[in-house]
Amino acid sequence: MKIALASDHGGYALKESIKAYLSSKGYDIEDFGAYDDQSVDYPDYALKAATAVVNGECEKGILICSTGIGISISANKIKGIRCALCSDLLSARLTREHNDTNMLAMGAFIVGEKLAQAIAEEWLSTPFSNEERHKRRIRKIAQIENDAIK
Repeated sequence: MKIALASDHGGYALKESIKAYLSSKGYDIEDFGAYDDQSVDYPDYALKAATAVVNGECEKGILICSTGIGISISANKIKGIRCALCSDLLSARLTREHNDTNMLAMGAFIVGEKLAQAIAEEWLSTPFSNEERHKRRIRKIAQIENDAIK
């Protein structure tokens, strides 16, 4: 599975840790930056990774900034992205089972390295439930994008 990975400067160190961890687990990682801890704007990196997911270049994506909030908001502006900000294992599992999220966001100031690795693994290994009620809700989200975002 190919994973898009991106961060801003605040998430850079955790992104590098996640990249090494996921690579060791056999995931193919496409790193969209940031490439150091110099100040950058998270929307630029969210856009790069989210575009790769929407275009099918990567199957899923993981984003990291200081809180995870700004980068997740940015990713969710891209039509077709369902990015969830998670800081615990239950949210990571349920957002895959119920929302079929294609991007995960985390905050480097919120979760530590080991928890972030566990969240990423939980999120990546959890399949969508395919329950009709969840599919119906996802279709409604897509309809909102089609109707409201021009």
